[in-house]
Order: sequence, then C-alpha cells, then structure tokens
Amino acid sequence: MDLTRRDFLKLSGLTSSGILLSSLGLLDLLRPAKSYAELLKLKYGKETTTICAYCAGGCGVILTSIGSKLINSEGNPDHPINQGGLCSKGNALFQIANNDRRMKDVLYRAPGSDNWEVVDWDWAAYEIAERIKKLRDSTFIEKDDKGNVVNRVETLAVIGSSPLDNEEAYLVSKFARSLGVVHLETQARI
Repeated sequence: MDLTRRDFLKLSGLTSSGILLSSLGLLDLLRPAKSYAELLKLKYGKETTTICAYCAGGCGVILTSIGSKLINSEGNPDHPINQGGLCSKGNALFQIANNDRRMKDVLYRAPGSDNWEVVDWDWAAYEIAERIKKLRDSTFIEKDDKGNVVNRVETLAVIGSSPLDNEEAYLVSKFARSLGVVHLETQARI
C-alpha cells in the first residue's frame, strides 16, 4: 500500500480524534439509546428459536415477532453450532418473511412461447405429476447390460433442502426411491 504524506496526516488525524472522543466519553452518549432499543424489542416482541434455512450447517436463530409480523432475526448465543454468529445469508433471514417481491402465483410458459401466464396451483401440481410419470415411464431401466435387475430412473433427480430434519428427509428419500430415482440429495445433516 502506497501511503502518501497527505494520507498519513489524514489517518493520524482520524485516529487521534477517535482516541480523544473515546477518552472524553463522548461516544458513550449513544449507550442509553442502544439499551432502550433492545428493551423495546424484548418488551413487545415474542421470541422464537429456529434453525437457519440456507445451508446444512444448522445454525440457531432467534426470530422476534409482533403478532404475525417478523421484526428481527439474530443468531442464537445458546446454540452449540454457531454460538450467536451468523453468516451473511443467515443475517438475511429477515428478508424471507418480509420480501414484498416474493412470487405468490404459479407462472407457466408454454413450449415455444415468449411470455409467462398465471396458472392455478391444482393445474400446476397435476401437470408436474403427469410429466414426472411420463418421463419415468419412458426412461425406466428394468435391467442393466449384464441382465441384473436394477429398476431405476436415471433421468430424474430429487433435491431436498437444508431445513429438513432426518424424519422429513427419510420421507423424501422413500418417495424418490419408490419412483426409482438414484440421484438423490436431501442435506439432512441437522
């Protein structure tokens, strides 16, 4: 790093000012406001502990809500995995509940079309099931090259998510195996 004389003087002045302000106690003027803000959150909000939904790490999170509105999310200091710390994704958990841009409808784009249309949830679920069945039936492998019975589908994959606990991951894997899926990941490590 090239440090010019002017940069050195700026840095020295800022450091000196910070030391002077902290030694005079001027930075402590904000302490009552900070403690009052914490009191408001705890006094009116209901705290709920949960696990972060972003990765398979299983970090503990404390969510604070007033009624059904989430007002805060922070790391759980009593959790053995993260001990109160959260990564940047974990700190953004608040946005999952409070994102106004989140899609609430099912959008479908027909083959060859250039625009999306809103469709019904029931239609979408039925269409997905139909396509899975069609793909499974057309690509099902009963026996391999050596004549061994394998009963598998190599064209489908199932991916679970990190908030799945072992029991939920078990159900997902049973469903996938019943279809003959061999490409399976559930991230059940919590």
